Amino acid sequence: MGRRRKRSRLRITLVTGLAVLVLITAGAGWLYLKLNGNIDTFGSDGLSRNRPDADTSKGENVLVIGTDARTGGNSDLGGGDRHDIGRSDTAFLLHVYADHKHAVGVSVPRDTLVTIPPCKLPDGTWSSTRTDVMFNAAYTTGQTAEGNPACTQNTVEHLTGLRVDHTVVVDFKGFSQLTDVVGGVKVCLPNDVYQNDLNPNRPTRGKRLFKKGEQTVAGQRALDYVRIRHGIGDGSDIGRIQRQQSFVSSLIKKIKSDGFTPTKLLPLADAATKSMTVDPGLGSADKLLAFAMSLKNVDLHNTKFVTIPWKYEGDRVAVVHPDADALWAALKDDRTLEGKDASGTKGGAKAGPSPSASATQEVSGEGVSVTVYNGTATPGLAADAAAALTGRGFTVPTTGNAADRARSTTTITYGPGEKAHASAVARLFPAAELTAGTAPGIGVVLGADYRPGSAASPTPTPTSVPSGVADTARSADQDICSHLSYG
Repeated sequence: MGRRRKRSRLRITLVTGLAVLVLITAGAGWLYLKLNGNIDTFGSDGLSRNRPDADTSKGENVLVIGTDARTGGNSDLGGGDRHDIGRSDTAFLLHVYADHKHAVGVSVPRDTLVTIPPCKLPDGTWSSTRTDVMFNAAYTTGQTAEGNPACTQNTVEHLTGLRVDHTVVVDFKGFSQLTDVVGGVKVCLPNDVYQNDLNPNRPTRGKRLFKKGEQTVAGQRALDYVRIRHGIGDGSDIGRIQRQQSFVSSLIKKIKSDGFTPTKLLPLADAATKSMTVDPGLGSADKLLAFAMSLKNVDLHNTKFVTIPWKYEGDRVAVVHPDADALWAALKDDRTLEGKDASGTKGGAKAGPSPSASATQEVSGEGVSVTVYNGTATPGLAADAAAALTGRGFTVPTTGNAADRARSTTTITYGPGEKAHASAVARLFPAAELTAGTAPGIGVVLGADYRPGSAASPTPTPTSVPSGVADTARSADQDICSHLSYG
């Protein structure tokens, strides 16, 4: 009898254990399918045909876009009319260093004047290159309700020379839910904020939305905080970016303090994926969670935020060179803003930043043939550029005037297998746009950005980030009440 009872209890235990295992597996499968069902992706067919080469580094570049006009309840949260086109409200490029202990987010103001390369339109055709247009015009290319994240990615790759590994778009609704799930985020205001600060068209000041000082916000209040532009500092988008960087820092701090556990991450993942659009490379629950877990060892102090080096140009923002070039070069080489090696290679940190190969090598055009055409009404430019090229060993068999004499930007077109030689040519024309063609050969068409004598010597790749950029960086562990506005 005793043996029968023992066997009976053993069977019950095994059956119960098996039942629990089945339930757990079924639950995990259900959750996995639920998360997968939440995720929207945008097509990779809209990515540029002339992307930067993939880096050998194990670091990653992730473009994060916040959009304020999408369907699905966003109009109720201040995201504009549900019939309106998709618009990007904020964007930053997050570089996760190869050592997975450092990260830096670079904000790009929406009013920044940039070149938007060809982007795919809804009818399958591609737009023409546009120069000196606002950065947020990339997202509206095609005038669709869902926006054009691929075009924004193309623009960032053209701007930085860095390959964007992933792109994530978060709308108002998703952002609001994220802040609710984490139980609110601590923020700080330098002064009281009223309704007409959020909506300057309001005829009266209205009620107070935020009091001066520290407070915790979630949902709609969190959205209001990151959207406020007027009534603080000079009311500029640059100042708002600084508050947004403070907010993201505070959000990261809250998530890390809660812990990277399934209990905490899964509700967060559920909220995020409901209103998130990603590239196909992040288009599944396991890929998204794997990426999130890869960030768990990034230290708060080593998580930095900066704004692209900039200056005012009228009421718009212009990129400052060579400071921006130095920043992109540092990220490409996995050097921190302070110049430390964060490549994760053995042997410890380098004594200082080591120059890139492109900075130390002379441009040599031996064996490379280049045609040069003047795309402007200014006479003599083709001959000037040709002289600079032949002085570097290039062969210039043909010069002349282009059919289009109103080019604003210098372009360099190259045939199959000739990108490396075209890149060498581009070092003599640093503002030029590289374009892949189908016909063999390398051709330069000069635009209004070319100045006589400007191609006399190659532009070296900067080897360190200027102190003016590094000194303005915000760490994720920084006091949330510091540097909240510009001006």
